[in-house]
Amino acid sequence: MMKQIYLDNSATTALSPAVKAAMTAAMEIFGNPSSLHELGQRGASLLRESRNAVAEALGERYLKEGQLIFTGSGTEATTLALLGTARAKDRREAKTILTTDSEHPSVEQNLRVLEKEGFTVVRVSTRGGALDMETVRANCNKDLFLVTMMLVNNETGARYPVEQVFAAARAGNPNCICHCDAVQGFLKVPMTVKSLGADLITVSAHKIHGPKGVGALYIAPHLLTKRAIVPVLAGGGQEFGLRSGTENTIGIAGFAAAVREGRSTVARDAAHMASLSERLIQGLADSEIKVNLPAMRAPHIVNLTLPQIKSETMLHHLSAKGISVSSGSACSSHAKAPSSTLLAFGLTAAEADCSLRVSFCAENTDADVDALLAALFDGLQRLIRIR
Repeated sequence: MMKQIYLDNSATTALSPAVKAAMTAAMEIFGNPSSLHELGQRGASLLRESRNAVAEALGERYLKEGQLIFTGSGTEATTLALLGTARAKDRREAKTILTTDSEHPSVEQNLRVLEKEGFTVVRVSTRGGALDMETVRANCNKDLFLVTMMLVNNETGARYPVEQVFAAARAGNPNCICHCDAVQGFLKVPMTVKSLGADLITVSAHKIHGPKGVGALYIAPHLLTKRAIVPVLAGGGQEFGLRSGTENTIGIAGFAAAVREGRSTVARDAAHMASLSERLIQGLADSEIKVNLPAMRAPHIVNLTLPQIKSETMLHHLSAKGISVSSGSACSSHAKAPSSTLLAFGLTAAEADCSLRVSFCAENTDADVDALLAALFDGLQRLIRIR
């Protein structure tokens, strides 16, 4: 059987053995965490332990009620952050939202909803993977209600200086709410609630070798005290009234296990993935394949543009050799239009249609990179002749 080389870890990651074991054990704790009997309270205890594990990975050791909310995905957590704060109360003055022009669809689509509800959205340029700080500073004033910005771009690997943006936002309006989509950066780049200066942080399990269908939203205590965030799902009032629906205790246990495992090796893993990325970049240095390098980047993502070979064509070539990469975000891989993120980066529509994303995990090896390089060069020779 052909060896499979998986290099699409920004789309999702494989479950680790420790996560599988934790989820298997959690299957025996089948009581509803909201029930008061012993089996229910065992489920509630599992939730508390898991909540603390995720919070500690964000640098928060002592949680108040409602500070960390489990959701069904990173997308749901982000939706709660954006719609939940925008709809919490009438905004008497501040109605401007600051974001980038290359956010994940879970942010961009929700912002389009809020535009229809009367908010003004300013999208900051990320050309070349660098944030236009002049535009940021120009919009940090008393009219700024919310900043929402990803820590790491899921297609280019750009690492945005959200800390500087949030500090500038608060200097302009101390009441501004700051949300960070940290899904691609969580346990990949150094970050805590305090270091980011964020009020809201979105994270997700399946990007760190946990299960799909589990996300979490960190909420700063002052937002809870002021009731500055409201639920977007109506129901039984689980998760401290902010996310109704019986909690997925099995998935949440897997999330916690992934966090515990990832925290213990995060620095080593980041260095390893950075080494793999550099090996790939150096291997392509004298080739026709262009590497789209951001100003600052995360260690695990490399975006490439092929010479007039559509990404879908190369994907099929690589897949036939047992190598999995992506043409961009898995959330938009079936879209007909070119990637808005790559257009924002500065690529033409034709270049965006010829681009691949390679994303590593700690389990990948130098041999995986070498196999990818060989397959890419083989593809160039074969596919250029028939393009």
